[in-house]
Amino acid sequence: MSPLHDFATWEPLLRLLRADKAEAFATGGQVAGQISQGAWSVPLKRPVPPPGQASVIEGKLKAEFDAVQRVRSALVDLGIEGVSFTVRIEQAGRAVLRLLGPSPAVESSVGSPHPGSLVLVEGALPEPWRRLPDPVPDAVPAPTRDLALLERTLRERIPGAVGATEDEIAAAEARLGVALPDELKVLYRVTRARWQDWAGDHEAAEREVMAVGCELFALDDLYIADVSSRPSLWRFAAKEAVVTPPDAAVQGLVGSPGWIAFGDNGGGDRLAVDLTPAPGGHLGQIIILSHEENIGADLVADSLTDLVLRGPDEQPRRRRRRGDEEPPAVAWVHHRSLRSIEAAAHPGLEVLNIGVWDEDPFSLAPVIGLPRLRTLSAYPGTLADPLEIARLSGLEYLELPPEDWRVLLDAGAVPRSLLAAGIEVRGDRSPRPTVDLANEILALWDRPPITRTRLEGDLGPAV
Repeated sequence: MSPLHDFATWEPLLRLLRADKAEAFATGGQVAGQISQGAWSVPLKRPVPPPGQASVIEGKLKAEFDAVQRVRSALVDLGIEGVSFTVRIEQAGRAVLRLLGPSPAVESSVGSPHPGSLVLVEGALPEPWRRLPDPVPDAVPAPTRDLALLERTLRERIPGAVGATEDEIAAAEARLGVALPDELKVLYRVTRARWQDWAGDHEAAEREVMAVGCELFALDDLYIADVSSRPSLWRFAAKEAVVTPPDAAVQGLVGSPGWIAFGDNGGGDRLAVDLTPAPGGHLGQIIILSHEENIGADLVADSLTDLVLRGPDEQPRRRRRRGDEEPPAVAWVHHRSLRSIEAAAHPGLEVLNIGVWDEDPFSLAPVIGLPRLRTLSAYPGTLADPLEIARLSGLEYLELPPEDWRVLLDAGAVPRSLLAAGIEVRGDRSPRPTVDLANEILALWDRPPITRTRLEGDLGPAV
């Protein structure tokens, strides 16, 4: 038996839950939670400490951390990302713990005990993550590109730096599968940016940062900022859209085989040389990829020479944000945005999100037949007739409340074009019915179901 399925692994956490949720358990209720390798969500109160009693609270937090860590260690040992659970505890101490998951067809639920997105086609990616850059055959370097000036400036600013050899540069190109642009080669011929080359001289290393305008990656750490470098869960990624205005300098992509990441701004945002610019940009321009966004990049310099001589723009030349274009490819219909489906409908619509709405529910008739509509998410009670969804022939991702999924399943009307699906659960509901529903949907595509494991044990009388 694996540690994950050993009652003893869970016992410290169950004791904490019994003490914290005694009233719920006394009336026969259950509690639910989720634990993954990177985070957890368990229904334990975290009170604010009164003056002079911070150490008491710290002790409670440590007890929670230690209890959760036992489960997380078991997840790591099995190579499982996460697991949800429900538990009932009788007054005498008998506990029934039900583990829900995992399934290789279900993504992380991001802190919820309910299942995450269901991946109905193995290996499927959302449309923005399948997009390659459009060719721009007429793209040329910026007038600011000056190889001799770039090299001279760098050598003046960082004397004594150890540069890369031609063999080292060739090895980096072979690893990346792309030839490095000339400016990047000049940079690494001056410094290969290895910390050990500075022999612990922090001031010299800092001069390198100031000389280039960013925290420079070692030559061995260059990477291609393609879509695989920006993973995202279906529930978020399917609601993005690639938009590149005609006058844009940077293509609005998730990633590109022509984005060579070479540095960091010190806050987690990556700088890259762009070899696949938009029509309004230059070959070899410098862009920045925000660590807080799933898609797109902003222009910070027209060339690497420009970056080194002038420094990055204090205010990057920002692309248009989602929804800035008219009409938008991603539309939200709710009280504080568009107030009708008709207002959202146009031939370029890709994503329709229907949010909180307490007036008459909507008909989907205005968007039936739209050629690019691929994502629909709807808040509970917002659809007048869920069966209209069957007429949306191009859907790839569908996110609905359990009640609407039930209508589609009972009618045999779940769109077969789907690549992934989400079940949106509001309120404090047990995750077990959601798992049943998820497994019904998965079965339509013959995908692995979410597993269920029942564990029982005796915690003894409450102290």
